[in-house]
Amino acid sequence: MLTRTQSNATSASATAGARQTRDPERTRSRILEAAKAEFAAHGLGGARVDRIAASAGANKRMLYHYFGNKDDLFLAVLEAAYAHIRESEKALRLTEIDPPEAIRRLVAFTWDYYLEHPEFLTLLNSANLHQARHLKKSDHVRAMHSPFVAVIEEILERGRKSGVFRAGVDPVQLYVSIASLSYFYLGNNHTLSAIFDRDLLSPRARAERLAHMTDLVLGYLFKT
Repeated sequence: MLTRTQSNATSASATAGARQTRDPERTRSRILEAAKAEFAAHGLGGARVDRIAASAGANKRMLYHYFGNKDDLFLAVLEAAYAHIRESEKALRLTEIDPPEAIRRLVAFTWDYYLEHPEFLTLLNSANLHQARHLKKSDHVRAMHSPFVAVIEEILERGRKSGVFRAGVDPVQLYVSIASLSYFYLGNNHTLSAIFDRDLLSPRARAERLAHMTDLVLGYLFKT
């Protein structure tokens, strides 16, 4: 026979489970957010499903129901992270503005996004540690990047036709360079700050870094 305490706990669990069943998208979203924080903090190897479920206010059964195993959940987190940055980039409306200004905005956006979403960088670090074996299984990630590359290609072509940009620039190489200029600086901020005895994340240093990156990229693109 159940005690009153056990009965109340069972009833509360059943009620929570019923709410989760009635609102599956909300439950899925909570699990994804909890998983993002867990993977960003501990990496794939150190992440624990128990902690993710507890943080999401769910149970492991629900987690496995929505996402399968921990590796599948990690892939879902990566897909959501890439979807968020790609959707945020769309709001820049880069194809509607002057090519040099479009590049300036892309460089600034990438820099600001990495600063505001440090978990994105740590998730990428973890994905690379595992040789992108999760992302290699995702058609979704590849599909969302194709339109983005096309946007950069369109900007470059408009700049070339107007006589502002040089010809023959690979849009993928260009974006990798833009991303790496921010990624390396922020990913190695602690060691670089110690080595050069400078606070590389002070407001002044951030402004100087953005100006430097913008000058580098546009200096490469401008037709001489």
